[in-house]
Amino acid sequence: MINVASRELGAEVIYTTDEFFASANRMLAETEAVFKDEFDDNGHWMDGWETRRRRDGGNDHCIIKLGNLSKINAFLVDTSHFRGNYPLAISIKGCCEKNKDDKTFLEEIDSVEWIELLTQSDLKGHTKHDFNSLSQTELTHLRVDIYPDGGIARFKAFGEICFDEKLYEQENINVASMRNAARAIYTNNEFFGPLKNILKDEEAINMGDGWETRRRREPGFDWGIIELAKPAIIDNIMIDTNFFKGNFADKFSISAAYLEETTDNSVVTQSMFWEELIAPQKLEMHNKHYFDKSFLKHQKPITHIRINIFPDGGVSRLKLFGKFVKKEEIKA
Repeated sequence: MINVASRELGAEVIYTTDEFFASANRMLAETEAVFKDEFDDNGHWMDGWETRRRRDGGNDHCIIKLGNLSKINAFLVDTSHFRGNYPLAISIKGCCEKNKDDKTFLEEIDSVEWIELLTQSDLKGHTKHDFNSLSQTELTHLRVDIYPDGGIARFKAFGEICFDEKLYEQENINVASMRNAARAIYTNNEFFGPLKNILKDEEAINMGDGWETRRRREPGFDWGIIELAKPAIIDNIMIDTNFFKGNFADKFSISAAYLEETTDNSVVTQSMFWEELIAPQKLEMHNKHYFDKSFLKHQKPITHIRINIFPDGGVSRLKLFGKFVKKEEIKA
């Protein structure tokens, strides 16, 4: 599962009752919360969302607009570094309001049908809390209530991005984008950086924002398996080694397959027999590499790829440009 409430995927707080001490958008960061012994004009600087002390008997809440239509399975509520100023409890609701801009959504919020995802649950200070979602329906927004006030360092909602049917109408799009519901399934190694990082749309911010394996001390090579949201035909490829200078992968190749029915576990073994999409290609440090149609061995519809890096090292981004195709069109 991926964190669908991440700022990296376009999630943002569009309303909050209060954020006097710390901006609510800070809690949507992917990084671990940090503690700084610093003060600003309103008080101690905190890495998260923190409201002022309520004196009216009510409670604070914020509304998060997800970057993509999503289904949520679980939540992480982290109160790290909030010790004497954490909320006593939290509850979470969600709704599905497509095609509304922020202004319209907030103006019509009284008519929104909220779905309960987490009933009011206790929190502790300086602790990471795991909660299951009560519903896995499609959602566009979340409402997070804290009781009565206080601070949350990080808020994460784990689930999956729903495929947008409008993508069938577009060509030369990145079908391996996390925002287009591609997901990392498995890798043999991600010691320094997770495989899922290479599916991000935005430029890498540093070396830690890519996929990096340990130094290989035995024969072989490293690899990772990625599932596309829907079958797709690939036209061209971009692979980026941004920030990887003394540790970039020397070469890469991609094998691919069209699988109608499979499981994450079985796909690992199956990948050993997949057809090569692009043969091993030399890479350079800290550079974007482009490979057009002439490098591709076929343009068959695919659902899964395995990226191989030789023998080890780092890659910051991988983009597969092409178009999604409907299953009935493939069979036809």
